[in-house]
Amino acid sequence: MNISIARLSYLQAKIRSQNSYEAQIFPQINKHALFYVNIFIGQPPVPMFAAMDTGSSLLWIQCSPCPGCSRIFDPSRSSSYATLPCDSEKCRYLRHAYCTPNNECMYLQRYGIGLSASGILSTEQLIFQTSDEGTMRVEDAVFGCGQSTNEEFALSGVFGLGFDRVSLVSQLNSSFSYCIGRLYDSNYLHNKLILGQGAIIDEGDATPLQVIGGLYYVTLEAISVEGIMLDINPSIFRRDDSDGGVIIDTGTDSTWFVKDAYEALRDAVIITVDRSLMRSYSESNKLCYYGIMSCDLAGFPTVRFHFAGGAELALGIDSMFHQPRADTFCMAVNPTIIDDQHMKYSLIGTRAQQNYNVGYDIGRKQITFQMTDCEFLDD
Repeated sequence: MNISIARLSYLQAKIRSQNSYEAQIFPQINKHALFYVNIFIGQPPVPMFAAMDTGSSLLWIQCSPCPGCSRIFDPSRSSSYATLPCDSEKCRYLRHAYCTPNNECMYLQRYGIGLSASGILSTEQLIFQTSDEGTMRVEDAVFGCGQSTNEEFALSGVFGLGFDRVSLVSQLNSSFSYCIGRLYDSNYLHNKLILGQGAIIDEGDATPLQVIGGLYYVTLEAISVEGIMLDINPSIFRRDDSDGGVIIDTGTDSTWFVKDAYEALRDAVIITVDRSLMRSYSESNKLCYYGIMSCDLAGFPTVRFHFAGGAELALGIDSMFHQPRADTFCMAVNPTIIDDQHMKYSLIGTRAQQNYNVGYDIGRKQITFQMTDCEFLDD
């Protein structure tokens, strides 16, 4: 009987791996801490790296010509590359697109204030790993062949995981999951992105997920410090018809809260830390102290984000703080301010998702948080 069950489990794993697309993700720390997805593109396949971003939907790769770029994809060397014409269905789905003199669909992708990327909407073969160490091909995947980016936007590509009609998630009609171990440990090799049937979406605690404008919204209900709920009206986290809400995002490392939530959490940190450390005012709109996180924050209480349905994110020291300079650390939660104006939305970044597997179940409209060492998921 046990042998039969083991056999069924083995066959189920094999079936799932046939429709599972896996990629190693790894951190790169420069101006911003991002996770990069390692994929293969073209025929013959070329390894490329793209920043994992649930806050946008288009997958694009920097293409040649690109003077000064360290890693580019040359479409002229791929036998499976093709551009999409202006009258194609996918081109019409883009929010910002226009036609080139050669009838090619040119996209413009904006990423916040002053950051943008543009190029030719195209199709190409993508190759991913499977859980049984094989490979899976995605033929004619829609992607952007990047031709221009801002100088401040020094990326070799963006792996958009948002959900709209040009996203790879939508093209595969799949759920996905990622496991983030340690944001600042480049030697940790167990971070992983999985799309398709192999995505780990049934483990951990679930909370409702809304997809609006390709973005993923969750229902945050409370924040606690050492088990004590902060005095925050949960209505400030709700989305109205056109604004507000809480977005979960991998395109930024920090967490950003609306004014009242930020101030409540900031004040709780001040009560705990001010007694022993001196404040630093070197960072605008940030709560900072002189000291070293690993030494001076020993014993700092756990901060928890509480979501509808009982799901939680538990934030330790490395998830709540960062060390921008050798003698200064800051709270890695900021107020959502743009041009001195407080915004109505909040955003949970990758730092708060460290040591978690996060599963996006698109069909059941829920997201799961499982605290784990990603190495345990390798089997």
